[in-house]
Amino acid sequence: MAAVSDLVFDPWDPAFVADPYPAYAELRGRGRVIHYEPTDQWLVPHHADVSALLRDRRLGRAYQHRFTHEDFGRTAPPVEHEPFHTLNDHGMLDLEPPDHTRIRRLVSKAFTPRTVERLTPYVSKLAGELVDGLVAAGGGDLLTDVAEPLPVAVIAEMLGIPEGDRAPLRPWSADICGMYELNPSQETAAKAVRASVEFSAYLRELIAARREEPGDDLISGLIAAHDEGDRLTEQEMISTAVLLLNAGHEATVNATVNGWWALFRNPEQLAALRADHSLVPSAVEELMRYDTPLQLFERWVLDEIEIDGTVLPRGAEIAMLFGSANHDPEVFDAPDRLDLGRGDNPHISFSAGIHYCIGAPLARIELAASMRALLERAPTLRPTAEPVRKPNFVIRGLEGLSVELG
Repeated sequence: MAAVSDLVFDPWDPAFVADPYPAYAELRGRGRVIHYEPTDQWLVPHHADVSALLRDRRLGRAYQHRFTHEDFGRTAPPVEHEPFHTLNDHGMLDLEPPDHTRIRRLVSKAFTPRTVERLTPYVSKLAGELVDGLVAAGGGDLLTDVAEPLPVAVIAEMLGIPEGDRAPLRPWSADICGMYELNPSQETAAKAVRASVEFSAYLRELIAARREEPGDDLISGLIAAHDEGDRLTEQEMISTAVLLLNAGHEATVNATVNGWWALFRNPEQLAALRADHSLVPSAVEELMRYDTPLQLFERWVLDEIEIDGTVLPRGAEIAMLFGSANHDPEVFDAPDRLDLGRGDNPHISFSAGIHYCIGAPLARIELAASMRALLERAPTLRPTAEPVRKPNFVIRGLEGLSVELG
């Protein structure tokens, strides 16, 4: 049984957060499953194992569909955190079949490739307008001027959230997602609880309004499905809307700024992209792999499992290291090299199995649209300073990315 010291894997160390990839290489050399005492988790760093475990039904995102906290050897979360857990635990990302299957079936109708493809003109138009604003100002913050407003507007439009109500969406999302970090602080938990209460109250009012006056949006569609016999509680509607907003833009925002910072640090690849815009689709995939916006994904062991001779009992928690898997030399040739023309790129940034990202087609369209708009309308874009990286490890991003037109 392998173990790991804080010196190798330390998600609270700014130096590690700045560049975790060398540590991942050392972890992969230590074995296929490694116990990490500070979080009492089993780290899984290899691509083959992560890919297989994401599909293994002996693991689950949740366990309360089968066990109580006591049965599972776990302590119930503090009572004061209840609003966050009520919101989080009724979203399909943290549900297992049959509830997961039921909700995903309803929501997936809004995210089929054909449905998402119809959004492409709207996404492209909005991306162009945002980049035009950046160009007119001579530069700005790529995060707040382009990366954030694009996916927030798109998912809010899909959900039917009026434009005038959208300002708090990103702060609510950021505060809620803080709880997905390892061992979140009391302050982080308090912010997540407050955001959960406020976001839920807003959506409860919006659902009531859509019951009275339905629109051509996803919330109205979920209400209609419920009325037609597909059972969906109000809490499930609220949790689904929050999940779609959080997952629908959090990764896209971070993938955009992580990606452009990677391009700025690899000028020969950026030059190739500027010379050949047909590289955009493969560039999107490679940038998602190269600096993964979601570094770690957790699963509970529901039924005993063995990995490379180590038996993980029921109740153990596995932390699958997406960032490490996406840099595994067993799968990717020269994984630490940015290669926008990489052909074989089975990255797992969108997860796999039944919890594969339902919004992946939309995320790809958004990332490609903003990239094309920046290449076409701001071809001399360059950074003005090295950005500050967010202190978070699990959700990897930047505090901002200041740019100007060269």
